[in-house]
Amino acid sequence: METQTLIYLFVGASFALYIGIAIWSRAGSTQDFYVAGGGVNPVVNGMATAADWMSAASFLSMAGLIAFMGYDASVYLMGWTGGFVMLALLLAPYLRKFGQYTVPDFIGTRYYSKAARVVAVICLIFISFTYIAGQMRGVGIVFSQFLQVDITMGVIIGMGIVFVYAVMGGMKGITYTQVAQYCVLIFAYMVPAFFISMMLTGNPIPQIGLGSELNDGSGMYVLQKLDNVLVELGFNQYTAGSKSTIDMFCITMALMVGTAGLPHVIVRFFTVPKASDARKSAGWALIFIALLYTTAPAVGAFGMYNFINKTDGTEYAEAESWFTNWEGADLIAWQDKNGDGVMQYRSGDAFEGKPAFTGEDGPWGERLIANPPNPDAANEVYVDRDIMVLANPEIAGLPGWVVALMAAGGLAAALSTAAGLLLVISSSISHDLLKSTFAPEISPKTELLAARIAATAAIVIAGYLGIYPPGWVAQVVAFAFGLAASSLFPAIFMGIFSKSMNREGAIAGMVSGLLFTFAYIAYFKLLEPAANIPENWLFGISPEGIGAIGMLVNFAVAIAVAKMTRPVPPEIRMLVDLIRVPRGAGSAKNH
Repeated sequence: METQTLIYLFVGASFALYIGIAIWSRAGSTQDFYVAGGGVNPVVNGMATAADWMSAASFLSMAGLIAFMGYDASVYLMGWTGGFVMLALLLAPYLRKFGQYTVPDFIGTRYYSKAARVVAVICLIFISFTYIAGQMRGVGIVFSQFLQVDITMGVIIGMGIVFVYAVMGGMKGITYTQVAQYCVLIFAYMVPAFFISMMLTGNPIPQIGLGSELNDGSGMYVLQKLDNVLVELGFNQYTAGSKSTIDMFCITMALMVGTAGLPHVIVRFFTVPKASDARKSAGWALIFIALLYTTAPAVGAFGMYNFINKTDGTEYAEAESWFTNWEGADLIAWQDKNGDGVMQYRSGDAFEGKPAFTGEDGPWGERLIANPPNPDAANEVYVDRDIMVLANPEIAGLPGWVVALMAAGGLAAALSTAAGLLLVISSSISHDLLKSTFAPEISPKTELLAARIAATAAIVIAGYLGIYPPGWVAQVVAFAFGLAASSLFPAIFMGIFSKSMNREGAIAGMVSGLLFTFAYIAYFKLLEPAANIPENWLFGISPEGIGAIGMLVNFAVAIAVAKMTRPVPPEIRMLVDLIRVPRGAGSAKNH
């Protein structure tokens, strides 16, 4: 059977499965819609959390980052994994014990303030829309490449699928759909890794294969060979870092605390019956996440090794079909600068402003050939790093069914996170703004209707951003984690562990941390991108890591303001004590 036919079958079957689960688990109440009835098994919730957590960024981008950045990309592995551990140990059990539906719900109640709730909603919506625009764009790209439709149609199809199981099913439908999506995405990620590890090293376990000798007769280890080859081509050593220690530390910290403050991940721990189950589901989620995260370094290294072997020194006329396929999607391109008809992959710009790999300025939908070549650089091949995972099976020459499986896995990763983000946006609008702030008299039925309308509107906006991505979506990937780190995380952390933090301090901290981080990233990413060099950074900290400093600003301002304003009411102090009680389960606050 042809590869394209297999892709249609695999993707169609997975979509039918998702829609069927959504219809079966349709939400019938606000509790079903917001927290899946609060009775999800910890193992099931752990798997759903892993799917929610492992977005297109984890599935598609992380191994691509590792492939092209080598050691420097370890900040993403350390930051995202460490952040989830921090969330699981420090926040999740206590938030579940508190017993509310959303993060703004916790902040509004803990800080006895509608203003604090509204500030939290603003932070949440900005973070979520920044995140989801990339997810929907990823859906469009995967569709355009594998299903032979344009990106716009791919986004529209993705919107339709998400609409069914997010709007109809709510958190209940999303939870069980994400279990299926996890199974699809992890199988799609691991199978090619097993194949390629076996082909290159003779060891089918990629984590072990990464540290094994290549079976090409060279007697060299995988990373040793990569180091040598990349240095010969003008790149840095694969295993050597180029970032400063302070920048590495701050980026890792920003990713960690930003992860622990991501609302669509936090809300997953509200769906289990009791606080002890939140800890169990976090443990299971770590196991499920570790399967992909421990495999990503091997996938990145194997992908880079195969990519170099299949491009550098290969005549363009004899290039394999995978190259021309991705070339048609504008995600790889070749410019014959010396007229010899041979592809030459080196360090430097293949086209004006288009290096050997791209960072945040990906060429979505852009015709690279329109950019003039850079005659001063020896490099002739431009490649977008996000194709490495999707193209890996094709580059390695794996069977068509593996390529089809990868297509289904890529879509599952993007759709699972998009659904979780959409639910967070809709619940914050219907529950936190309407029910809890501006229209407390509405009935549960009206609230559920408002949640579905909000989810529908959010899907439309997310789809629009996916079809017509404004510049900031591609340029400020640091926004989501930086803003979560500098705004929501300190308020949640102090709300649990500090009985003396009052509403004035929390609000001042969130606003100051948010404004500081936003201004710093906006300056270097939007206003003066040419100034985005280490010499101009504050303490040598890049925009990707400034969220760590924004977090400190938040803490400092919050503590200072709290000391100068009215103390926390006794009933709130008692509430914090009840959240922290280790024994028993249930909620500190009943609905």
